[in-house]
Order: sequence, then structure tokens, then C-alpha cells
Amino acid sequence: MAESTAVAIENLTYRYGERVALNKVSFSVSRGEIFGLLGPNGGGKTTLFRILSTLLRPAGGSARVFGVDVAAEPLAVRRRIGVVFQNQSLDRRLTAEENLVHQGHLYGLRGPDLTRRIEHVLGRLGIADRRCEVVEKLSGGLRRRVELAKGLLHQPELLLLDEPSTGVDPGARLDFWEYLKLLRREEGVTILLTTHLLEEADKCDRLALLDEGSLVAQGTPQALKSQIGGDVVLLSSAAPESLASQLVERFGVQAGVLEGAVRFEHPNGAEIVTRLMHELREPVDSVTVSRPTLEDVFIHATGRRFGEGAVAADRR
Repeated sequence: MAESTAVAIENLTYRYGERVALNKVSFSVSRGEIFGLLGPNGGGKTTLFRILSTLLRPAGGSARVFGVDVAAEPLAVRRRIGVVFQNQSLDRRLTAEENLVHQGHLYGLRGPDLTRRIEHVLGRLGIADRRCEVVEKLSGGLRRRVELAKGLLHQPELLLLDEPSTGVDPGARLDFWEYLKLLRREEGVTILLTTHLLEEADKCDRLALLDEGSLVAQGTPQALKSQIGGDVVLLSSAAPESLASQLVERFGVQAGVLEGAVRFEHPNGAEIVTRLMHELREPVDSVTVSRPTLEDVFIHATGRRFGEGAVAADRR
């Protein structure tokens, strides 16, 4: 394996009984990348995260972290990774510093070495002045920083983040991303995160899109969106099925009906819409022409909207 590879996933498979949670998933993460696993609930993100963090053994295929097999040598992997889970792992009755002291002890850190590491991560994350505050009195954004400090305390080479923006307000979310970029830039930490937030995924260097356990697309956000090949057009009509049929038969447009609206992709959306307005027999109530988003990439790959068929994480 190339030394520049931080994570290598090959034909990874996992099942919960009869249900396939991961179906021969393959991708790699380069050192120093911020790599995102994007997908709706039930897509396989959390299962893959648990395998990488050595909590689950794959049923088939392999997962390697810096060349070390996560199933064969979990302890060696744990020494090189930091993990921040979606659900809070802090003791709310302890102070931020006390939480870090206990975390350090788990990794064999003691005395001056532990003190220096705590000083470093608290200062790096801008929470040194909150070290003596009880966690339950901290805001959601500050708690997330303490969680991140725990994950970084033992100087991991790879940081695994499960839905890092859960419970964090938009302002704190922006601050959190600035810290991630700082860690990557100044300490060379590789970051792999799971997310259901499209705007968060857009900030990653590269993405893997997961749906129902399968990898449906991967690449940089811009490269993925460029696969759409132009604009995305949505037409609202009282008779969407009839309108879609006209577009296919008369204009050769590969249109479909999605949530009651007619949707198609075209290299020049404004130009085709002008023509359609003059020639369509079916009345159109409204028209939207937009540049492709990551949701459009998901629709293009799966035929349905992001999160359709699963409970949206924002409403759980």
C-alpha cells in the first residue's frame, strides 16, 4: 500500500441478519484529506464508521488504517486514531479538564506529558479559559470542542468524526470547521467524517456517497456535481406525468416526476425552458433552473431525493 494512503477500504461487507448494511464498498482516503461519508439514514455510514473505529468486524472484504488491518490488529489501529462519536461521551458532571485527564489515563498519559497535551489541545481549540467549567453548563458548540479535544489528546494521525455537527448551531458549526482545517493544515491530521448535511459535505476535499449499503458515487464535490452536465430544471404542473411524457416524446428530454414536480437535467437550462414555454401543450405553473447540488448528484445516482425512504436526521 502506498505510504500516502491513510485509509483503504476494499469490498467491505457487513450484515445485520438478512439485511446488508454494507455491500462490497471500496474507496481510499489520502493522508491529509478531509474525507466525507455522505448518505441518508440507513445508508451504511455508521456501520462503516464503527468498523473503522474497531467496534465491528467486517463480514467480508478489508479495512486498513495506515496499512494496518482493523480486524486483525485493532489495538494497533486504536493507537493511531482519534474518535468523536455522534452521541456525547463526556461526563457532564466533570469539568472539561477532568474529562481530558481521564481520557489521557486511558492512553497511558501521566504527569507532565499529560499536562502538556491538555494545555495544547485546549489552547488549539480555543477553550483553555473554560477548562474548569462543568461540562453540563457548556453550550453545545463548546461541548463539541471538548469532545474534539478528547479525540486529539493522544496525537492521532487519523481523526474519525461521526456526524460532527449534531446538536451544534450554525455559527458553532462554522467555527468547528475552521478548527478541522487548522488541524489538517498545521498538524497534518487526516479527517474522515460521516454526515447527512449536504452543506457540510460540500466542505470536504472528497466524498463517498452511500445509499442502502452501496457506494453510489465518489469524488470531489465539484467533480460530482459536474457529472450532471449542466443545469437542473424543475417544472411545476397540475399534470406532471403528462408533462413529463411530452418532454420525453417531443423534445427527447429524459424527464421524470419527483415529488409532484417534473425534473430533468440539461446543458443549457435557460435556453431549453424558453423553447418549452412556447411549444408545450400542458400548462406550467412555475419553473426553476439551478446549478447542480450534491442532492442532484444523489438523485442522478439513485432516482430519488436525499433521505427519501428514511427518517431525516433533523427530525429524529
